[in-house]
Amino acid sequence: MARKGLVSRCPVCDSGMTVSELTCESCGTSVRGRFPVPDLCRLPDELYQFLVVFIKNRGVIRDVEKELGISYPTVRSRLDAVLAALGFGEQGPGADSGQVIEMLERGEITAEEAEKMLRGDSQEKQE
Repeated sequence: MARKGLVSRCPVCDSGMTVSELTCESCGTSVRGRFPVPDLCRLPDELYQFLVVFIKNRGVIRDVEKELGISYPTVRSRLDAVLAALGFGEQGPGADSGQVIEMLERGEITAEEAEKMLRGDSQEKQE
């Protein structure tokens, strides 16, 4: 269930990208402008895939555990990581450093994703 198509980060400098044209598939009408990439599309693939499974299971953590073969604490930490990446949570943007380090140690996120989560991706939201 990999995402394809939308590129939200510049492949050269890693800055945030914007959509500049929308086209109707039916009649061909085009609209040009600067349209931001939705926050959910900016999630790292691993967190996006987790969120899809979480929603598919209607937020029932037991079912998410079973489908992904992970423990309750891991489900909770991934959900916390999604919330942090979207700028929600008790501490506002950014994630709890202890949780991020645990996820990094378990191989659930990359070092780059951990850094972005700890920074709160505030740079992306300003672009």
